[in-house]
Amino acid sequence: MTLAGAESKVLRPIEFPVSDAPEPEPAQPSATHGRGARIEVKGLGKAYVHNNQALQILADVDLVLEPGDMVAVVGQSGVGKSTFLQLLGTLDLPTAGSIRFDGEELTTMGATRLSEFRNKRIGFVFQFHHLLPEFTALENVMMPALIQRIPIPVARQKARDILVRVGLSHRLTHRPSQLSGGEQQRVALARAMVLEPSLLLADEPTGNLDRSTGEAIHQLFVELNRERGSTLLIVTHNPDLAVLMPRRLRMIDGGRLIEEGPGSPSASSPGGHAVVPDPVPSPDAGAAP
Repeated sequence: MTLAGAESKVLRPIEFPVSDAPEPEPAQPSATHGRGARIEVKGLGKAYVHNNQALQILADVDLVLEPGDMVAVVGQSGVGKSTFLQLLGTLDLPTAGSIRFDGEELTTMGATRLSEFRNKRIGFVFQFHHLLPEFTALENVMMPALIQRIPIPVARQKARDILVRVGLSHRLTHRPSQLSGGEQQRVALARAMVLEPSLLLADEPTGNLDRSTGEAIHQLFVELNRERGSTLLIVTHNPDLAVLMPRRLRMIDGGRLIEEGPGSPSASSPGGHAVVPDPVPSPDAGAAP
């Protein structure tokens, strides 16, 4: 079912009674480990055809994300970071290479199967929140569960619990236009996490927020991911967000990924994560993320 279909067939008839009673605080989820997906990327490439010529964006990208990894990808604009994230999230298809998700090959899935897989296993947070303006915060967060045909009372409870967790118990019945930018992004994060996805992808999630609001969202990403154990990959130019991630990768032209930052495993060290080796210093080495 498409998002538009879910919108018209499922949500419009729903009435959400407004209560003055305070929302009960949900039980805090216990820390979990290894619930995230293991992602193996091999030889990934993406090219677009323009004026009968191939424009190569990514070429021969290799990467392994272990379950529960929290990774920031930094790099200059135009090197292919967002394209890489869209390929990992199956929003676009590569022109070469393989993406294995817990051992299952994504690049050979048909469109229907891929759509179902994406909704069940992958969560997205973008720079622009993409909330549906005619629906409340609670209804927006319920959407992924309703698309999965989860019963409405269960979907409502899941959405309410995650909204309470991100500090929006007082905003359940407010529409996006009635929320601040930071609150809208909290709703977007809650929507991405409501089904506890195996992989959470974020593209410049705090790019439109002021510093203090952005820092609060940064902390939420870390806290929620530690609680729920998703594999997390964030594309960002924000050094304050990147430094919170235990693992940081720098992307340079063509999609080459270089481990950087304290505690990051070397590409050549035993047991290190598979990344493209860096035999020569990168041209932007030492640049701020």
